[in-house]
Amino acid sequence: MMNGPSFTKYRKRHKGHMAGRAKGGDEVSFGDFGLQVLEPGWITARQIEAARVAISRAVKKSGKIYVRLFPDKSFTKKPAETRMGTGKGGVEGWVAVVRPGRVIFEVEGVDAATAKEAFTRAHHKLPIKTALVARGSAL
Repeated sequence: MMNGPSFTKYRKRHKGHMAGRAKGGDEVSFGDFGLQVLEPGWITARQIEAARVAISRAVKKSGKIYVRLFPDKSFTKKPAETRMGTGKGGVEGWVAVVRPGRVIFEVEGVDAATAKEAFTRAHHKLPIKTALVARGSAL
């Protein structure tokens, strides 16, 4: 299971903002079909892995899967029932920040029906709205 980057310059990150559309990665580049994000959000490393497994089970050995995001942002959390103050909490996990338009998964070598089934299963594992897109079509 992927668990964030092996090295970062700083352990703890600012929350940041998710306004606007994706700056890049908004087209199907490697495969025939892609899963495109429709709203901004954070996708955790566990959610990415769960979606990847769901896609690979649906596609089986006939197709190739491309994962086009990586959880490189750490998020922190304070323990339960802790008083205010005393600094920022410890690193709890890793997330990938996605903005609308970003293609996060792609499949190659499968028909449209199989791709739709695979991406529907992956969609159920993710906390944001997504849509299936084909190569050459823009949303």
